[in-house]
Amino acid sequence: MLLQFLAPFALPRGSVSELSGIVGFSDNENVIQRMSFPWNVVYSSGDRLCHQKAERSLFLNENEMPYCSRCTAIWFGLVVGLGFMVLYTIELNEKFLIALIIALIPIGIDGIGQLFGLWESTNLIRIFTGLPAGLICGIAIGIILDELRTMQIFRSLNKFSFF
Repeated sequence: MLLQFLAPFALPRGSVSELSGIVGFSDNENVIQRMSFPWNVVYSSGDRLCHQKAERSLFLNENEMPYCSRCTAIWFGLVVGLGFMVLYTIELNEKFLIALIIALIPIGIDGIGQLFGLWESTNLIRIFTGLPAGLICGIAIGIILDELRTMQIFRSLNKFSFF
């Protein structure tokens, strides 16, 4: 997560822009090949996992960030959610499932509205819809890892420090 914010500052000012592409494909190999490690890895992951539309991305140091504003907020939420689970324990119960649904509603409404051309969100709205989705997913991943750690089938693996 930290590398996402450092990458635009590590590259020459104004050298990275218009990375728009298709999720699941490497659309910007020609630009990314010229970057040094680890920035090429950060931008390459963004190239494959995010559409990187310039108008939906944040710019730092006049460089487009590796992920769009919504994906950046989701990643940030994942980190915060997982960090929260390191300090606290939450049980998988009805209350959590309701919280999960509520946290995903804003990103669902905004994404569907944009998909059907009903509106075009601002980057601020994309951040505010991506953050709760990432946060609740980070907590969910923490709960799943905690549950896996306590399952009887994995007790014999504990000596290998996998869980």
